[in-house]
Amino acid sequence: MEGELTGQVGVQGAAVWAFVGYLLILVVIGGYSVRFSSAGIGNFFVGGRRMNRLVVALSAVVSGRSAWLLLGVTGMAYSTGATALWAVVGYTVVEFFLFFFLAGRLRRFSEAYDCITLPDFFAARFGDTDGRLRMLLALVLLVFMTSYVSAQFVGGGKAMGASFGLTPEAGILLTAVIVLAYTTVGGFLAVSLTDTIQGLFMIVALLVLPVLAIHGAGGWSEVAGELRAYEASFLDPVALGFGAFLGMVGIGLGSPGNPHILVRYISIRDPAQLRWAAYVGTFWNVAMGAGAVFIGLAGRVYFPEVAVLPEADTENLYPSLARELLHPVFFGMIVASIFAAIMSTADSQLLVAASSVVRDVYEKVMRRDDDLPQWRLVLLSRGVVVLLVVAALALGFLAEELVFWLVLFAWAGLGAALGPTVLLALYWKGTTRAGVMAGVITGTVTTIGWYFTPPLREAMYELIPAFLMGLVATWLVSRWTRAPREVEEHFRAMGER
Repeated sequence: MEGELTGQVGVQGAAVWAFVGYLLILVVIGGYSVRFSSAGIGNFFVGGRRMNRLVVALSAVVSGRSAWLLLGVTGMAYSTGATALWAVVGYTVVEFFLFFFLAGRLRRFSEAYDCITLPDFFAARFGDTDGRLRMLLALVLLVFMTSYVSAQFVGGGKAMGASFGLTPEAGILLTAVIVLAYTTVGGFLAVSLTDTIQGLFMIVALLVLPVLAIHGAGGWSEVAGELRAYEASFLDPVALGFGAFLGMVGIGLGSPGNPHILVRYISIRDPAQLRWAAYVGTFWNVAMGAGAVFIGLAGRVYFPEVAVLPEADTENLYPSLARELLHPVFFGMIVASIFAAIMSTADSQLLVAASSVVRDVYEKVMRRDDDLPQWRLVLLSRGVVVLLVVAALALGFLAEELVFWLVLFAWAGLGAALGPTVLLALYWKGTTRAGVMAGVITGTVTTIGWYFTPPLREAMYELIPAFLMGLVATWLVSRWTRAPREVEEHFRAMGER
């Protein structure tokens, strides 16, 4: 008995040391980035627009996936089967088109008008001299970004509990401390470099684990046979109603409104490289999404009943399957991949939320007539990141919902409030400031109202009606108000001839 206990401690120790090794990589990157990121808020928030195309491609992809992919999508595939593929299809298709078409316009305009945040873009595009549009956008970003970051911390707590036996509360706290450390020190450069490293961890884990799981279960024919015996339609990707299908595919509508994805386009060194980034990013979106779905399918064979998973929670499938199949060192790397997904999103969202406070509220509204030193703005930015982590922690400790649905709510709120207005601002010359404000308010209110009305929420994912309502509101109000006089100049700055 004593020997068995010693062996278990050794196994746990090997996994922990593998995970600690991953964390040390993040610390080194944060230290490497500190001098560059301290030079000014342009460096701190968008890396001085000097990011490499591979860094942009991978960091844009992984920052958009978060714990939702590794914990949420794997759990959804475990519960519902192959229909989970449609969620992957939705965001993959939309993000390809964003990279290929929208990103270049946003990047060129942002450089021409020195925009480093999304509210910066709107203020320059619509002449927001009194700051009302900035303040509205900053408020929306803070509300939904704090919820989003909180969901990542909850995901970290679940992963720690399922992997190392910690309580969810201890896991949430540890996740927050790790993210806080390198984000406050290294800024956007540290975040982008760590996102790239973390993306590689996620890619390897999501490709290797399903292969090992399927092989260990006797091959795909054996796995498929057991799944069909469990439920005849489990492997049928179209075995869902129209409303469910629309909700799955509609997840992609959130991408054009999530600033932690859009800011990657602004940061690239050469906008001509964005099309290359589109192909690379799309390839890895497909590979990671497919891997997550196959983990969920294979996991059903290893854990036939949800009751055998830790806390009977489908979102604990991924670490549980890894523990079942892998050597402790590799299991530690799988846990690292979960934290890679969590941190690659949480760090980006913290920077976006902090930039909305420091750049858009403090510098551009409260102190717009003052010449503020860059060191003070960077120091304030780091302080705001700390405060946002505290707020997200408080919400995380109170969160009772699954990570999957908490993330989808924040994703929907940002997508509906900002997605339609970003698209129209970049492609329709008739868009006005009043129209944008109407669209932001309508998308936000519809998201919240729909989510908290159970019959509506059960009928359709709130992002779809909220996105359409925001689009219509922006268009209608813009038709009755006047577009900026500089609109032709703006579209030339985007590269339109």
